[in-house]
Amino acid sequence: MADSVETEIEVAYTDAHIAAYPVEYIAGIDLYNAGEFHAAHDAWEERWMDEAGPKEKLFLQAMIQSAVAFHHLDIGRPGAARQMYLRAKEKFSRLGHPVFMSLDLAEYQAQLDSALSWLLSVPDPRELQVPQINPPKIRLLPGVNEFD
Repeated sequence: MADSVETEIEVAYTDAHIAAYPVEYIAGIDLYNAGEFHAAHDAWEERWMDEAGPKEKLFLQAMIQSAVAFHHLDIGRPGAARQMYLRAKEKFSRLGHPVFMSLDLAEYQAQLDSALSWLLSVPDPRELQVPQINPPKIRLLPGVNEFD
């Protein structure tokens, strides 16, 4: 008899998050976590261009840029990936919230830095071989936060 291995499935968000947050935000999380970075960008951009308030726009723009960084790596453009990574970091800094839309921004940025900081190690990241990358997994914190 073969040993059965139980795998724990991490849930990215709850029903409360689904009820409270825009559908584009939740859809973007699913796409991002599936490694569909360009599609996540599209979902978040749809919300960003529509009804988002100023803080939500800044947050979504940072999320979009972090997704685009990974998309650029997927298509072999490390220089563009570095630009998007730096722009995302700057926007998260400007946002000035430790948690936004139930995302722990310090934790998310630590994962981003772990995956992408190698892009900053040389003047031209095209000189480097792309290492094994583990993009962040988005997991929302319990509870719902106000946003704009």
